[in-house]
Amino acid sequence: MNCPFCRYADTKVVDSRLGKAGNNVRRRRECPSCERRFTTYERVEEILPWVIKKDGRREAFDRSKIISGMQRACEKRPVPVEQIEALVDQLERSFQECGDKEISASLIGEAVMDTLHEVDEVAYVRFASVYRQFKDINEFMSELNDLLKNSH
Repeated sequence: MNCPFCRYADTKVVDSRLGKAGNNVRRRRECPSCERRFTTYERVEEILPWVIKKDGRREAFDRSKIISGMQRACEKRPVPVEQIEALVDQLERSFQECGDKEISASLIGEAVMDTLHEVDEVAYVRFASVYRQFKDINEFMSELNDLLKNSH
């Protein structure tokens, strides 16, 4: 592992621990050259389905896109980043376990909306408004009314 500070090629591991969710390894490393410490995380690379976009294109599954969309929806809401990452871990695991080689982007979007609906209704509405691309205020109000009906 190269040192991110001085680019020395042979850093040493000071401490290794299993990550909080148990799906990664956290390693504290130290550079013998500049003596600075840094942390790395290792995850097993798992086979994920390809994503079929609305226009028919196919692209590799990218968990960072889901995290970024959920973070934008949860901005200034009481949803910690750790919770978002745990939710994305659950979603990712469910996509792997389905066993399909391809999955539609709309199925991913719906799964994210369902997850946000359970976590934070404001984040859900924010995500839905972007994802569903409401054409006017009436479509948006219809979604809010459905949300209000289901929450009582």
